[in-house]
Amino acid sequence: MSKNTKFFTTIYNIFIMMFFYSPIALVMVYSFNSSKGFEWTGFTTNWYVELFNDELIMSSLLNTLLLAAIASVFSTILGTLAALGVYSLKSKKLKTTIKTVTNIPLLSPEIVTGVSLMLLFTAARISTGWVSLIIAHISFCVPSVFLSILPKLRQINRDMYSAALDLGCNTRQAFTKVIIPEILPGILTGFLMALTYSIDDFIISYFTAGNLQTLSITIYSMTRRRISPKINALSTLMFLLVFIILLISNVYAIRKERAKEIKISQNLKNSI
Repeated sequence: MSKNTKFFTTIYNIFIMMFFYSPIALVMVYSFNSSKGFEWTGFTTNWYVELFNDELIMSSLLNTLLLAAIASVFSTILGTLAALGVYSLKSKKLKTTIKTVTNIPLLSPEIVTGVSLMLLFTAARISTGWVSLIIAHISFCVPSVFLSILPKLRQINRDMYSAALDLGCNTRQAFTKVIIPEILPGILTGFLMALTYSIDDFIISYFTAGNLQTLSITIYSMTRRRISPKINALSTLMFLLVFIILLISNVYAIRKERAKEIKISQNLKNSI
């Protein structure tokens, strides 16, 4: 790579980072501004205090986190089972058909999904609330989990599973000790994606929540009026939470990869 190419690549990366993260940094800075406007009048943490004293926001946040936890856990289980089932199929046409159908919820506009689910719940006489929200969130989270795990299954050496059976493991032991550890990074990635999608969703929740308030719906109702700095404080806390989760996940993945490399190198030394 030439010096000019390296220079322009660096400039481009800096520009992209500034473009994506400058608004977030601005929100974080203004969450400590004592003024409600854009003019900086002094440092304060009062907006964080008011945020935690706001019963509507706190109850909406609790509903959102509980909904995301339930939806992501069930989505991870269903997505893992679906990926294992599709991977074990012998018909390539059937595999391709299922993967194509799985991609539809990800490519379909959210407003179409939201309206469709609302009509489905109305036709099935399912009252909107916790049940409808959980079903709706699981429906759009499962595909992301499925597509995160399937590539990991393709990377597995099938001979390892057969070898585990030959060495005395039953099918359950071979599955838990061979298959699960190999696809665990995909499971964790799918879980985190499902958790993020569920917390972030607004459109589908808006059509299926009924009178239940999630955080996105509460923020939307607040933005009809002048935006309160409490939203800046809330956005800052949510960004830091997601950042910490991703940081822990990446550190875990790096350490696991290093441990795997060390183990391989030790096995090579022992064999020599």
